[in-house]
Amino acid sequence: MATPPDVSDASDTTAPTRATAPLPKRTRAHDIPGSELPPIVPPRRVGLRLSAAAALLVFTTVLVSVVRNEAFQWDVVGQYFTTTAVLDGLLLTLWLTGAVMVLGFLFGTVLAVMRLSANSVLRTLSWGYVWIFRSTPLLVQLLFWFNIGALYPTLGLGIPYGPQLFTIKTVNLLGPTLTAVIGLTLHESAYAAEVVRGGILSVDPGQTEAAQALGLSRRRTLRRIVVPQAMRSIVPTAGNMLIGTLKGTSIVSVLAVHDLLYSVQLVYNQNYQVIPLLMVATLWYVAVTTVLSGGQYYVERYYARGSSRSLPPTPPRRLRVRLTALRARLHTLTAPGGR
Repeated sequence: MATPPDVSDASDTTAPTRATAPLPKRTRAHDIPGSELPPIVPPRRVGLRLSAAAALLVFTTVLVSVVRNEAFQWDVVGQYFTTTAVLDGLLLTLWLTGAVMVLGFLFGTVLAVMRLSANSVLRTLSWGYVWIFRSTPLLVQLLFWFNIGALYPTLGLGIPYGPQLFTIKTVNLLGPTLTAVIGLTLHESAYAAEVVRGGILSVDPGQTEAAQALGLSRRRTLRRIVVPQAMRSIVPTAGNMLIGTLKGTSIVSVLAVHDLLYSVQLVYNQNYQVIPLLMVATLWYVAVTTVLSGGQYYVERYYARGSSRSLPPTPPRRLRVRLTALRARLHTLTAPGGR
């Protein structure tokens, strides 16, 4: 029986193989003889470059006008930037911000858990608290707590509807700083409750069901499984609240609390250098906000570890890569025969 030609050729292992020369690694289409394919050219995007140049021009113009404007009196700004009064006000602002955020989120977490509870009384009380404190302006709340002595002149501890063990005057108990802490904490806790509740609701319910199937208690499920996953949704909003609270503490100056803004106001009420002293406060707020924004970025990066296979490079690493690429490009251009 005759063997087909294709079968005989395939079974013949002694047939010589034709050697083909490998192409260069970076062979382009127009370098291959006989090829008529045009080279691939990226789009020029002229409009995008023009808009970027216009935005850079506007920014440069504004920056130069601010720096060269003599009305800002930059020498006076430098003179008062690190004075004792300004630094004391800055420390009080930082302390007030930290205390309000910690206490606000602790109380807000309790309110969020109450709002998600199966008990209708706890849900109603939590909803009512959030509704009242989110519906009232912060300045009104601070003024209300500052004048709480008009409603309750004295506070006491004793048997209900019976004798009082001891009493204290409200005016002596609530000073301006304590009033600011109470007012800001109660206000921030209402917003923190919604932030925490939204983060908890963002977690897949299957996580809780799996924890219950393993026999974990509700408290441990919330603390070890739900909250760590909810932090990815909580941290961005919490960071914005932190920065907002830092700037919002300036409103306590109406209560004569010696924060950063009030300390600056005391200084320019004496020397009448209003613009330079306001610029001092502005520069300190910008500096602290920049530091907090950088910290927020790294905290978000920490809690986003399980959301993707690899995390994006940090800004210092991106800058290092670009500088390395630029250095290599400059070396190529300055090398003999480089182009």
